[in-house]
Amino acid sequence: MKILSALIRRNTKLFFRDKGMFFTSLITPLILLVLYVTFLADVYRDSFAMGLGESQISQKLLNNLVGGQLFSSLLAVCTVTVAFCSNMLMVQDKVTGARDDFAVTPVKKSVLALGYYLSTVIVTLAICVIAALCCLFYMGIGKWFYAPLDLCLIFADIFLLVMFGVALSSVINHFLSSQGQISAVGTVISAGYGFLCGAYMPISQFGSGLQKLLGFLPGTYGTVLLRNHTMNPVIGQMVKEGLPQDAASTLQDVVDCHFYFGSSTVSIPTMYIVLCTTVILLILGYIALQKWGKGKG
Repeated sequence: MKILSALIRRNTKLFFRDKGMFFTSLITPLILLVLYVTFLADVYRDSFAMGLGESQISQKLLNNLVGGQLFSSLLAVCTVTVAFCSNMLMVQDKVTGARDDFAVTPVKKSVLALGYYLSTVIVTLAICVIAALCCLFYMGIGKWFYAPLDLCLIFADIFLLVMFGVALSSVINHFLSSQGQISAVGTVISAGYGFLCGAYMPISQFGSGLQKLLGFLPGTYGTVLLRNHTMNPVIGQMVKEGLPQDAASTLQDVVDCHFYFGSSTVSIPTMYIVLCTTVILLILGYIALQKWGKGKG
């Protein structure tokens, strides 16, 4: 445990010491938040207002519904894309030769792998929590409808998605050996992951074939969990203020609070099981690659 703790401290300090790496990771979610609020908030607000028709919904509720969608979209993407930025130290150590130095020490490869993984989780989680607090501040400018349990569930989702994002980036980064390679991979992930997980566009708006395909991707369930815990409290308040239950259920379908695998509704506990199982398998695969793999790890 002492060796693992020392590795975690070493990796975390090196990350925060590299100001370029830190600010690149931190500015990504903040830029996305500004872009969402500036360009997408009005589009979502008009879309919801048109869909709800003549329902007597207050402007504050409508704003918080939009805020919940922006919140869930931002965190669904950043928990994974920021993980790739935060995990660059793993590749930098290969470039600088630090990994070769570790190879001649008594440190086990599995412990070394966990050191990289856990330090990246700490760094990514810190950045994503900052992003989440910025989103909550934006939503709290008006009035929000989150109970303490809702906030706990939101941060639990963020933690689980960070675990997933770091595990995924760790497996992929094992095969990379230069900063150019990880920059290229990070660019591809940043550009495409938001669409694949349903963050940029609701999955309900995709064709049936693509919806079935996305049902096999674990990140999809992370987005749906965030949608539930950021938007359902607002929709529940809408029902209390007169929104018909049928209209509320339709709205939940449209914004992906309900997710269907084939003709069956996927329950929230099932989504947690899928994500947790995926995280465990990815971590085990990453440790196995580090210990026995013949790649650049």
